[in-house]
This record gives sequence, C-alpha cells and structure tokens, in this order.
Amino acid sequence: MAKQKDPDRKLIAQNKRARYDYLILDTYECGIVLTGTEVKSLRQGRASLADGFVQIDGGEAWLHNVHIPEYAQGTWTNHAARRRRKLLLHRSEIDKLEAKSQETAHTIVPLALYFKKGRAKIEIALAKGKKEYDKRQTLREKQDRREADKAISSARRKQRA
Repeated sequence: MAKQKDPDRKLIAQNKRARYDYLILDTYECGIVLTGTEVKSLRQGRASLADGFVQIDGGEAWLHNVHIPEYAQGTWTNHAARRRRKLLLHRSEIDKLEAKSQETAHTIVPLALYFKKGRAKIEIALAKGKKEYDKRQTLREKQDRREADKAISSARRKQRA
C-alpha cells in the first residue's frame, strides 16, 4: 500500500478502476463546488467515483456522474445524488485540459475525492484508454513485483536466522 503523501488529507473515495482502465498522463488537484448537504454526506465518508468523468463546457470544468448520496438528516434542501458539479481550476489548466482532451482516446477521469485542510478537493487525471493487452501487461508487472518483494523478504528472514 502506498503511504499517504499529505497528513492533512482525509480520503473519502478513490477510483481504483481508473488506474486499471487508463494510462494516467497528468494529474491535477482542484476544488469542487458543493452544497451543504453534499459536504455533510462526504464527511460521513459516502461517495462513489466509479462512473465519473470531467467535461470542459463553456470554458468551465464540470464533474459528471459522481454519486454523493443524499444526506440522511437532510430535509427538502437535499441535493440530487448524481448532479453535475463545477470544478475549480486555473484558466491555464482548463485550457490545457481542453486541448488535450480533444485528442483521440484522451479523457479526464476523477481519481480521488478527499478533504484537505477542511476543504473538499478532487484529484483528476488526463488519461488515455488502455487496450486489453496493456491491461494484461500491467497485471503481469504487478504480479512480478509482488513475487520479487516476496523473495527479497524471505531472503532477509533467512539472513536474520
């Protein structure tokens, strides 16, 4: 398991499938515009990034299909679970993402949703879709790495004894 990079970062949801299905080219951290009940639902650790994607529309970045369930104690002010949400990025980042996403097989996917110093942040990535043989190659490399780590740890154990 990878160690958390930032101690102020409290992870809410992670999209592990994105790293399997896509080759990650570049990552960005951005803010997200939320309503009050969405923040309360996120503080309970409830969200799903599985079908999410980012679309640049009218010079603004929008997050689609991310599921943040309704807040249980919410009233008529509750939010829609799968509404589109605006992302807060610098103009230069939006322009760069828009130019790159126009290229063939490039898309923008959410990787992680977390709180950082009390603010909801989302990590998005410019990604390129993998072919089936690329996915098999990734699995093979992961298995080889695991076997090598296992061999090293067993050798160290024998060395100590």
